Parts: sequence; structure tokens; C-alpha cells
Amino acid sequence: MKVVGLQAIQPKSFVPRTTNSTHGRGYWPNLRLDQPLPKAPNLVWVSDITYLPLVNGGWAYLATWMDLFSRKVVGWQVGETMEDELVILPLRRALQLRQPAEGLIIHSDRGGQYVSTELNELASLWHIRPSMSRADDPYDNAFAESLWSRLKAELLEDGAFLSVEDARTELFDYIEVYYNRVRKYSSLGYKSPDQFENQYYKT
Repeated sequence: MKVVGLQAIQPKSFVPRTTNSTHGRGYWPNLRLDQPLPKAPNLVWVSDITYLPLVNGGWAYLATWMDLFSRKVVGWQVGETMEDELVILPLRRALQLRQPAEGLIIHSDRGGQYVSTELNELASLWHIRPSMSRADDPYDNAFAESLWSRLKAELLEDGAFLSVEDARTELFDYIEVYYNRVRKYSSLGYKSPDQFENQYYKT
């Protein structure tokens, strides 16, 4: 190629967008702005969506709900698309499992999945308060987004999942077996999310 004056063109790698803030559904106010971290579980849950690469060149998507007090992932869902149910199903399961008191704040970015009819209904039923980040400000939801860098570094290591079902299996082991129960946070006194919550309930 050098002899004949040709040069290879490196195609840009494609990364799917996980937030569409031009959905026209409206936005929730930012209830987390300038607020301190919660002092107890089930006061603030934060959510985000990320993409998961597949070996066939396609993508799966992961949504999580994290308790901001303990960093515990209280709900998660892997799907083939980013439809509303990707965030609704894990939120509904988390609400049923943890039974939060009225006033729980559920914070997210400005994606359309978080202003769906189903989420409005859950908010009304459970008396919870949806909240959204400011436009183009990733720091407002930094705790939820920081999970992705850890997860992808520790689980994927620049690799890819075999299939959507493989992603679900691997994510179950990572989140339910390792992350919540074993992985230690320096900000939690070198305890795992489960250990940190258990310590709170014992005091």
C-alpha cells in the first residue's frame, strides 16, 4: 500500500447513545441539586442505562437502580432494546422488595424512559418523587454513571458478551453475587453495599 500511495482508513467505532433528551415528554425537576448524600437507605435511588457489546457486533442494554446511601444495586434489567420497560421492570421489583416509605427520590438523566406513563403511575402509587439531572450535566448523575466504568473494567475487560442471555447470566453473578455482597468501597469504610446497609440496621 505504501508503494502505490494508499493509506488505510480506520472506521470510527460506533457507540450507541443511551440518552435521548429530545423526546418531547417533558422533564422532572432536579431534586438532588446541592443536596447532601442520604443518611439512610431508601431515601434516594439513582438510575442510568448503558450499552453492552455483543460478539456479533450488536448491543444489549443494562439499566440499574442504585441506592445512593449504600451504593447497592437494588434493581437491574438487561434488554435487547431501550424501551420504557428497561427501567420500569427493575424499579417495580425494587419497590416491591424494599418497600420504601413515602417520599423516596428516584433520580435519573433526562432520558425519555424516565418520564413514561408507567413511571408516572408507579410514582403516584408509591408516593415517590422522580428527579432529573440538568441538561448536558453528567455530574448530576455521577454516582449512577460511575458504576459503568467499574462494571465494564471488572467484568468485560474490553471484551463482549456472547448473547443477551449470556449478558443476563454474567450480570446476575456480577451484581447479585459479587458487587452487592463482596465488592468493597473506600467511601463505605471498606465495606460492601450489603455490609454497609446491614451495619446501618444494626445500629
